[in-house]
Amino acid sequence: MQLWDTPASAASRPPAGVWLRRGAVRSHSAYTISKFGMSMVVLGMAEELRLAGIACNALWPSTTVATAAVENMLGGESLMRRSRKPEIVADAAYAIFNRDARRYTGHFVLDEDVLREEGRQSFAEYQVDPTQALEPDLFVAKS
Repeated sequence: MQLWDTPASAASRPPAGVWLRRGAVRSHSAYTISKFGMSMVVLGMAEELRLAGIACNALWPSTTVATAAVENMLGGESLMRRSRKPEIVADAAYAIFNRDARRYTGHFVLDEDVLREEGRQSFAEYQVDPTQALEPDLFVAKS
Protein backbone atom coordinates (compact mmCIF):
# COMPACT_ATOMS: atom_id res chain seq x y z
CA MET A 1 0.00 0.00 0.00
CA GLN A 2 1.33 3.42 -0.95
CA LEU A 3 0.69 6.25 1.46
CA TRP A 4 1.85 9.17 -0.68
CA ASP A 5 0.86 10.62 -4.06
CA THR A 6 4.52 10.72 -5.13
CA PRO A 7 6.35 7.97 -3.24
CA ALA A 8 10.10 8.46 -3.48
CA SER A 9 13.46 7.57 -2.04
CA ALA A 10 16.73 9.51 -2.16
CA ALA A 11 20.33 8.56 -1.51
CA SER A 12 23.30 10.76 -0.70
CA ARG A 13 25.63 10.05 -3.57
CA PRO A 14 27.74 12.16 -5.98
CA PRO A 15 26.57 12.67 -9.58
CA ALA A 16 27.56 10.04 -12.13
CA GLY A 17 31.22 10.06 -13.06
CA VAL A 18 32.62 12.22 -10.27
CA TRP A 19 33.59 9.19 -8.19
CA LEU A 20 36.38 8.63 -10.73
CA ARG A 21 38.26 11.78 -9.78
CA ARG A 22 41.77 10.72 -8.82
CA GLY A 23 41.91 12.87 -5.70
CA ALA A 24 38.78 11.29 -4.30
CA VAL A 25 39.88 7.77 -5.09
CA ARG A 26 43.45 8.29 -3.88
CA SER A 27 42.55 9.86 -0.57
CA HIS A 28 39.25 8.20 0.20
CA SER A 29 39.11 4.86 -1.61
CA ALA A 30 36.83 3.02 0.85
CA TYR A 31 34.38 5.93 0.97
CA THR A 32 34.47 6.26 -2.82
CA ILE A 33 33.78 2.55 -3.27
CA SER A 34 30.82 2.74 -0.89
CA LYS A 35 29.36 5.67 -2.83
CA PHE A 36 29.82 3.81 -6.13
CA GLY A 37 27.96 0.84 -4.64
CA MET A 38 25.14 3.16 -3.60
CA SER A 39 24.99 4.39 -7.20
CA MET A 40 24.29 0.87 -8.39
CA VAL A 41 21.59 0.49 -5.73
CA VAL A 42 19.93 3.75 -6.84
CA LEU A 43 19.92 2.66 -10.48
CA GLY A 44 18.63 -0.80 -9.62
CA MET A 45 15.89 0.47 -7.30
CA ALA A 46 14.83 3.12 -9.80
CA GLU A 47 14.23 0.45 -12.43
CA GLU A 48 12.78 -2.10 -10.02
CA LEU A 49 10.28 0.34 -8.53
CA ARG A 50 9.49 2.36 -11.68
CA LEU A 51 6.35 0.38 -12.58
CA ALA A 52 5.03 0.82 -9.03
CA GLY A 53 5.43 4.58 -9.41
CA ILE A 54 8.09 4.86 -6.73
CA ALA A 55 11.05 7.11 -7.54
CA CYS A 56 14.63 6.55 -6.44
CA ASN A 57 17.14 9.35 -6.99
CA ALA A 58 20.52 10.43 -5.63
CA LEU A 59 21.27 13.91 -4.30
CA TRP A 60 24.66 15.43 -3.48
CA PRO A 61 25.77 18.88 -2.25
CA SER A 62 27.74 21.16 -4.59
CA THR A 63 29.79 22.50 -1.68
CA THR A 64 30.75 21.29 1.74
CA VAL A 65 27.84 21.38 4.18
CA ALA A 66 28.15 22.63 7.74
CA THR A 67 27.77 19.36 9.64
CA ALA A 68 29.46 17.80 12.65
CA ALA A 69 31.52 15.63 10.29
CA VAL A 70 32.88 18.67 8.47
CA GLU A 71 33.65 20.46 11.71
CA ASN A 72 35.14 17.53 13.64
CA MET A 73 36.81 15.45 10.94
CA LEU A 74 37.48 17.51 7.84
CA GLY A 75 38.33 21.12 8.48
CA GLY A 76 37.17 22.57 11.75
CA GLU A 77 35.72 26.04 12.09
CA SER A 78 37.55 27.30 9.01
CA LEU A 79 35.84 24.83 6.69
CA MET A 80 32.52 25.35 8.44
CA ARG A 81 32.67 29.05 7.51
CA ARG A 82 33.29 28.08 3.85
CA SER A 83 30.30 25.71 3.84
CA ARG A 84 26.60 25.97 3.25
CA LYS A 85 23.86 25.29 5.77
CA PRO A 86 22.21 21.83 5.63
CA GLU A 87 18.94 23.48 4.63
CA ILE A 88 20.09 23.64 0.99
CA VAL A 89 20.13 19.84 0.81
CA ALA A 90 16.79 19.64 2.62
CA ASP A 91 15.19 22.10 0.20
CA ALA A 92 16.57 20.22 -2.81
CA ALA A 93 15.30 16.90 -1.41
CA TYR A 94 11.88 18.43 -0.82
CA ALA A 95 11.79 19.61 -4.44
CA ILE A 96 12.71 16.12 -5.67
CA PHE A 97 10.10 14.45 -3.46
CA ASN A 98 7.43 16.73 -4.94
CA ARG A 99 8.21 15.75 -8.53
CA ASP A 100 6.19 13.15 -10.40
CA ALA A 101 7.64 9.86 -9.16
CA ARG A 102 6.73 8.04 -12.37
CA ARG A 103 8.70 10.50 -14.49
CA TYR A 104 11.56 11.60 -12.24
CA THR A 105 13.51 8.55 -11.15
CA GLY A 106 17.05 7.26 -11.60
CA HIS A 107 18.63 10.72 -11.48
CA PHE A 108 21.92 11.74 -9.86
CA VAL A 109 21.77 15.46 -9.12
CA LEU A 110 23.46 18.28 -7.25
CA ASP A 111 21.49 20.40 -4.77
CA GLU A 112 22.14 23.62 -6.72
CA ASP A 113 20.97 22.10 -10.00
CA VAL A 114 17.70 20.91 -8.48
CA LEU A 115 16.99 24.31 -6.97
CA ARG A 116 17.86 26.08 -10.23
CA GLU A 117 15.34 23.84 -11.99
CA GLU A 118 12.82 25.04 -9.42
CA GLY A 119 13.57 28.67 -10.34
CA ARG A 120 16.04 29.56 -7.59
CA GLN A 121 18.68 32.04 -8.77
CA SER A 122 20.58 32.82 -5.58
CA PHE A 123 21.91 30.54 -2.86
CA ALA A 124 23.29 33.28 -0.57
CA GLU A 125 20.81 32.47 2.21
CA TYR A 126 22.43 29.07 2.61
CA GLN A 127 25.98 30.32 3.09
CA VAL A 128 27.28 30.02 6.65
CA ASP A 129 29.62 33.01 6.27
CA PRO A 130 28.94 35.19 3.21
CA THR A 131 32.40 36.78 3.53
CA GLN A 132 34.09 33.44 2.78
CA ALA A 133 34.49 31.71 -0.59
CA LEU A 134 32.60 28.42 -0.70
CA GLU A 135 34.52 25.14 -0.63
CA PRO A 136 33.44 22.75 -3.40
CA ASP A 137 32.58 19.28 -2.22
CA LEU A 138 35.41 16.75 -2.47
CA PHE A 139 33.62 14.87 -5.26
CA VAL A 140 32.57 17.95 -7.24
CA ALA A 141 34.91 19.65 -9.72
CA LYS A 142 36.15 23.07 -8.60
CA SER A 143 34.86 25.79 -10.87
